[in-house]
Amino acid sequence: MTERTPKEIVAELDKYVIGQDEAKRAVAVALRNRYRRKKLPPELAREVIPKNILMMGPTGVGKTEIARRLARLARAPFLKVEATKFTEVGYVGRDVDSIVRDLAEVAYQLVMREKTEAVAEEATRQANAELASLLGVPLAEVGAGRYEDRLVEIEVAEEPQLPFMGMLGGEQMQGLTDMLSGLLPKRRVRRRMRVREAREVLKNQVAEALVDKEEVTQEAVRRAQEDGIVFIDEIDKVASREGFKGPDVSGEGVQRDLLPIVEGTVVHTRLGPISTEHVLFIGAGAFHVAKPSDLIPELQGRFPIRVELKPLTAEDFERILTQTESSLIRQYKALLAADGTEVEFTPEAIRAVARFAFRANQELEDIGARRLHTVLERVLEEIGFETDLGQVTITEAYVEERLAPVVESRDLSKYIL
Repeated sequence: MTERTPKEIVAELDKYVIGQDEAKRAVAVALRNRYRRKKLPPELAREVIPKNILMMGPTGVGKTEIARRLARLARAPFLKVEATKFTEVGYVGRDVDSIVRDLAEVAYQLVMREKTEAVAEEATRQANAELASLLGVPLAEVGAGRYEDRLVEIEVAEEPQLPFMGMLGGEQMQGLTDMLSGLLPKRRVRRRMRVREAREVLKNQVAEALVDKEEVTQEAVRRAQEDGIVFIDEIDKVASREGFKGPDVSGEGVQRDLLPIVEGTVVHTRLGPISTEHVLFIGAGAFHVAKPSDLIPELQGRFPIRVELKPLTAEDFERILTQTESSLIRQYKALLAADGTEVEFTPEAIRAVARFAFRANQELEDIGARRLHTVLERVLEEIGFETDLGQVTITEAYVEERLAPVVESRDLSKYIL
């Protein structure tokens, strides 16, 4: 769990998301409260539950990105689900308990990755020693990479195949499949491969043997319960719109199914029982048609903190292109540089891209920052088609030449931008 202060958390989020200060402050305080709770006496800590957050704003303004970056910052298990996936509950779709099962799996993979990285050096050493023994050469020479293309035969453990399980289908069968796979012995087969490939296989096998699976399971359960973050997107789509009369039985049914998960219940997963009492839930939706008050009152009460994210302006687009940690401009420059084309954007060109993206959002559907992907693809289409162009400077005139005809023609812009 991070020990950063709310100000430090917001500063970190500023590297990836432009604007939306109100939402950043809300999630920063929620994350810091988890750290504060851990310092309380156990009997009081049990009573302190997270204050779930409801984010309202159009698509592409940073709702998901804020939650994802927050989880990465805290090294916490993060799961994004869409409320609409559960709209057919009782008929066809997934049950809401799968949210907790998926969160448990994310937590397990997160902890397993950390534990594997912790023993990576020892695993590499043992793998190199095994390869040196098979090749009959000194260990130092294998470690130096002198025999990377030499073929070697190693023993590989294969997972047991359960063909009949595939016919049963359904996510409820996943736990049974995992249990049976664990009971059946792994088949050992001999394979010939190059040293560089064999090293990875042996390294993974050694790492798996060095990591204590029971310890991983216990830590994963603890992380899922104490640090888990669940992002429920499109929650406005299951709200019953005011005055709407029709066969919308599944929307309210999903809300009632979500209610016990959000307020705290115990769900049985393959790792064991997991309580959702201290999982942080972040609901998000555009709320163009429905309003938060259209959610059932019990669910409204479970999201006490509400923040509204603002639509992005042309200035925001310009800052997204220039100030974020991994901005689209940096990504495109790196991609084209790999093919011998050094691209430079003038400040006026970046401003023009931002202006065209904002205009397209105004005149067509507002898809937020995602519009920048479409606009930049159009600008760099010709350059990306060629290789080894050397130094290329993108000017404002070039941007207008590429985009003006498309934006001016409403029929064309519907399909291209």
